[in-house]
Amino acid sequence: MSRAVVEDQGVRLRPLRLSDVDDVVAACSDPLTQRFLPLLPRPYTRSDAVWWIEEGTEAEWQQGGGVWVIADPATDRLAGTIGLHRVVHERAQAEVGYWVAPWARGRGVATAATVALSRHAFASGFVRLELITELENIASQRVALGAGFQREGVRRGLSPDRDGGRTDLLAFARLNSDRPGPVPRWLPDLPGGALTDGVVTVRPLRPGDEDFTYRLLNEPDVVLTSVPPIAPDAEEIALRCARSQAHWLSGERADMVILENSSGRPVGDVGLYYQERNLGQAMIGYAMLPEWRGRGLPTRAVRLVAHWAFAQTSIARLVAGTNPRNTGSQRVLEKAGFQREGYHRSRLPGMNGRRLDDVPYALVAADLLSDKNA
Repeated sequence: MSRAVVEDQGVRLRPLRLSDVDDVVAACSDPLTQRFLPLLPRPYTRSDAVWWIEEGTEAEWQQGGGVWVIADPATDRLAGTIGLHRVVHERAQAEVGYWVAPWARGRGVATAATVALSRHAFASGFVRLELITELENIASQRVALGAGFQREGVRRGLSPDRDGGRTDLLAFARLNSDRPGPVPRWLPDLPGGALTDGVVTVRPLRPGDEDFTYRLLNEPDVVLTSVPPIAPDAEEIALRCARSQAHWLSGERADMVILENSSGRPVGDVGLYYQERNLGQAMIGYAMLPEWRGRGLPTRAVRLVAHWAFAQTSIARLVAGTNPRNTGSQRVLEKAGFQREGYHRSRLPGMNGRRLDDVPYALVAADLLSDKNA
């Protein structure tokens, strides 16, 4: 790769120099940088930065990749770095990696730099670029999608961590033949970050919801209606909260918390599972804490999610299933406009190897329109 300066997408990519030392030390001492770059020296010192600038990056250039400063074209100050690593010449492939300094975050510089470097790499003969990130690193996943990298899957135990274990990582890739622009989202963000009707609010599940989620999903009747009917442990709940946004960005599922507005307390959850994209069909599920049942709150939440799904996604049909004896859940669906469509014998796994019958319901956009016009 050439060490030439790249001016594109409103950013400047240039080689590192010793005058960047102070900014490198400040950025690499930042807790968020260290969280997602766990192998950085701690504490990160000036001598670490000098070595990296003078010697550590040279290997990347010698192997056909390189490391650039992401600089503000107006000031030339370091806003982060970006590089091409793990070059595989016979495949014309490299891996894109970057970090952004705390003073430059939230301005889109990582996405702009990734687009700029990708264009430069493809013009230099590369055919495939990979971008690897943690499942918990939502900002980096947004950069990947915004720069046109498609998610390809989870690579189990790909990276060593500081504690001697192995960490799963997400793989994204972009080909030189891919269309320009960001990757379309199957499940976009909620408008304003949440949905509300004044009585309930629905927002994404996130870190910090562990205690509430553990209690809800370990309620005996909630466990019985879960698939499979197994109570999750604390570790599984922690991963569910930490990685929920990764599943949302992938278009697989949208896990949400139901809040009661007057108290601001979490009272239940609602999830949208986009399992049949080719059919435009998704499944919806919900659960409520016992003390908040019988107040019509899940019906409100289901309506909010249904309206959002039909208006903002390619979903044309929502389905849900209930235990034949769960008349409360059936009333929720019917009040939200769902219609019963039949009876499935032994469809679901039950406790102790048993099979359970299922009563299916469905909602299409026309149902909401007829309900609105009624």
